[in-house]
Amino acid sequence: MTRYPADQLTAWLLTLFEENGAAREVAETTARILVEGDLLGHHTHGVKLANGYLSDLKSGHASGDPQHLVIEQGSPVAALFDGNYVLGPYLVQRALDQCRKAAKDYGIGIVSLKRSHHIACLASYLTPLVEDNLVPIIMTSDPAVASVAPFGGTERVYTPNPLAIGIPGREQPILIDVSMSTVTNGSVNKARAAGQKLDHHALLTAQGTPSNDPEAFFAAPGGSILPLGGLEFGHKGFALGLMVEALTSALSGFGRKDAPSGWGASVMIMVIDPARFGGTEAFLDETDHLVRRCLNAGQIDPQQPVRLPGQSGLRRRATYLKEGIPLPEDVVAELQKAIGDSSLRDSVSLG
Repeated sequence: MTRYPADQLTAWLLTLFEENGAAREVAETTARILVEGDLLGHHTHGVKLANGYLSDLKSGHASGDPQHLVIEQGSPVAALFDGNYVLGPYLVQRALDQCRKAAKDYGIGIVSLKRSHHIACLASYLTPLVEDNLVPIIMTSDPAVASVAPFGGTERVYTPNPLAIGIPGREQPILIDVSMSTVTNGSVNKARAAGQKLDHHALLTAQGTPSNDPEAFFAAPGGSILPLGGLEFGHKGFALGLMVEALTSALSGFGRKDAPSGWGASVMIMVIDPARFGGTEAFLDETDHLVRRCLNAGQIDPQQPVRLPGQSGLRRRATYLKEGIPLPEDVVAELQKAIGDSSLRDSVSLG
């Protein structure tokens, strides 16, 4: 695969978003977060999303105007953001900045964000806060979309509902980004587009039969994605999915009951400062101890050592910053669509 410098990809996206009406600060943040997704290896939630974001800017469903954000401050540590469908990466970054300040002042900051546009890869936001020895937590759902069935059911009710948390550590920080479903919508779409089956029976047909065929999801009537844990232990993923629904849509006061349409997100953003609790050094001592215990816990397969969440992503990020990002063919194709007839058309070579 052709490798693309991260700064070049960011510059291209910045131009595209600005040409389609996004304010500079919105365009810069959105471009940076999308490229960060690819730096960490999350290619379904990185640059590939730009074409969809641009389409929504053109149609008016998404906004690039930061003035559309409305902030209601409930207390020194809590706030409600009404995003009015401003591009999600900008809104989440604004919320994290506010939560960071509150955490430094009071130990914790929390923002409930409603009516956001899509927020991209959750892990993309974590590193700067973790490097500052803070603990960021992000949860999100899309109240306009249903793709996951409740445990024991066959009809779609909610989304994969990912949760991300960054845990500082001197030796090895931990970046967690996991969905409360067996697979994500992006994984199902990617497998279908490639004409491939999923590696596991992560789907349920409308008749209640487990399947690894993406076509089962898109059939009429449509199938669903199983909760995390599958048919055996999906009650756990179902419970966690409901938790995310409550802390995103319910907390913000806007969700599925309002029957929204179009690409969007309900989000909960929190930042914790360990210095205001047991102390930063004690926190890092405990984290380092736990990391060492995990990495030295023996191996089932000598060729497959224990790998902490985010460990390979951070290693990949360091390599890609030096050598460029190898974008998969489907990502390059979407980037080509995004560039289209823009001013970049004659100056960008995608290999």
